[in-house]
Amino acid sequence: MFDENERLARQEAHWLIKEFGAEAPLYAAMKAEKAIEQKDFRRCARWKRILEILADGHAAKSASPKY
Repeated sequence: MFDENERLARQEAHWLIKEFGAEAPLYAAMKAEKAIEQKDFRRCARWKRILEILADGHAAKSASPKY
């Protein structure tokens, strides 16, 4: 079971993939960088978690057989 923050991060990651496809990690990284520039470390942590989810999802998809 996921807590509310994890659920929202996964939901955001899913939306990013839907909207940006392969560019989703780049978008999330830019958001994390902007949060750092604004010294909003809580928001940065959220975007870093979204990046982790995107990376895990990409690794899982590339590891799964196509047939």
